[in-house]
Amino acid sequence: MNLFVTLFAGLLCTGAAAAQTPGGTLKLYLRDSPATASPLEEASRTATVPLMGVFNNLMVFDQGQPVNSETALVPELATSWSWNAERTRLTLKLREGVTWHDGKPFSAADVKCTFDLLLGTGADKLRKNPRKTWFENIEAVDIAPNEAVLRLQRPQPSILSMLAAGYSAIYPCHVNAAKMRTNPVGTGPFKLAAFQMNELIRLEKNPNYWRPGRPYLDAIEMPVVANRATAMLAFSSGKVDMTFPFDVTGPMAREMKRDAPQAVCAFGPMNSTQNLIVNREKPPFDNPNVRRAMALTIDRKAFADIMFEGQGDIGGTMLPQPAGIWGMPPDTVKTMFGYDPDISKNRAQGRALMEAVGYGPANRLKVKVSTRNLPIYRDAAVILIDHLKEIYIDGELDPVDTGLWFTRLARKDYAIGMNTTSNAIDDPDQSFYENFACGSERNYSQYCNPEMQALFDRQSAEIDLEKRKRLVWEIDRRLQEDVARPAILHQVTGTCWHPSVHGFTPMANSSANGYRFEDLWIAH
Repeated sequence: MNLFVTLFAGLLCTGAAAAQTPGGTLKLYLRDSPATASPLEEASRTATVPLMGVFNNLMVFDQGQPVNSETALVPELATSWSWNAERTRLTLKLREGVTWHDGKPFSAADVKCTFDLLLGTGADKLRKNPRKTWFENIEAVDIAPNEAVLRLQRPQPSILSMLAAGYSAIYPCHVNAAKMRTNPVGTGPFKLAAFQMNELIRLEKNPNYWRPGRPYLDAIEMPVVANRATAMLAFSSGKVDMTFPFDVTGPMAREMKRDAPQAVCAFGPMNSTQNLIVNREKPPFDNPNVRRAMALTIDRKAFADIMFEGQGDIGGTMLPQPAGIWGMPPDTVKTMFGYDPDISKNRAQGRALMEAVGYGPANRLKVKVSTRNLPIYRDAAVILIDHLKEIYIDGELDPVDTGLWFTRLARKDYAIGMNTTSNAIDDPDQSFYENFACGSERNYSQYCNPEMQALFDRQSAEIDLEKRKRLVWEIDRRLQEDVARPAILHQVTGTCWHPSVHGFTPMANSSANGYRFEDLWIAH
């Protein structure tokens, strides 16, 4: 995180001295296409990068600050907000004079309709609802002219950050969920002009945007370039102005700097973990000894060394210190199940567990290891397959196209998987409820522990920061013991852009929130 803060303090000072130049088209490659153009139904920055600028939230993280926090919240469709004494009523004063891209006026009813979609309480339904667990503490939404009140069942300190996340777009009442998947209507600085699956996404300036003078750009053109080498060549040769955010590794950056020495590259954490997912209902993985053996064979340092030249961060579910607020102290991390630096000892224990259920050198377990068909997923899956061999498991790589990957996970159509989980906010409520709560759509491993569910609720309601941290650390430790979704590595990656691009700030504790692009401009 210090790298981000230091670098971007300098960049921001440089940008302040230059005059913003309106006009122009930003060209940014995408690594693949989102399944739909509906961010409420998507679960990857593959969606937020191209689509965040189409919408507004009630509030958003300051797009010029490299660290997301409640002190960096700025108003959008809500001009102000306030709590009652019990912190169970959040009153939002709404912006007047805002229009949707189709010219219809924004109103408090649209806020209520959005939460009806998220909570599943309205007539219209989302086909996928990965963020339902974020907002289940909302009992009701009361509205009046230019005002909305979120009534909570209990205090929840994380709610403001969740409202500010890049996924938390406000939708119109008058456009149904089905249309939002292909022809979304927002209030944001850009309109969706083209959505050609696996080819191109193009945004064009909203001339009636409520924020005077924004956006600076006329358009953003985002070709899909699935091959990483081709994408890097497109950047180095100047065919695109910016890489896909957080898609660049250290070796890639050195190669690009050789071919394009003027390029600006920023590296840091992105609040994204590579993790092992196991279908707990599919034999033999319904046996806890098999799951525990897999957790014991993982060599996290090897993942960091091979994929990120040692720069990946080792931690539990939460983003590690110092970038993460909720990460355990490093010495505590080493005491968690499967995190002992003595890999030989861990693997001996893992082999003993496998032998106890009948596996061994003469009876090896053969299984497909499923993963998303992207380089950063495939590379990690290949390393995992190598580690599984140490405990009598022979894995075969099963790459799955992005359009099918999350659907297959939701259907539990896999045995073992190498997944990447990106957290939109650095808060335990997102991670715990979304990934580990009983019945959550994103709980791909089907982990369900009522005792842990009660602890999730307890930490969520805790106002005292230090008390909440202690609860979060205990929960994180127990999730690793339960092999709920073993965190392998927290990624450290980068974004590069040409010096003509100004006003872009990657965020050190989220890869999902920095893409409104209304303040970004290109020097002509």
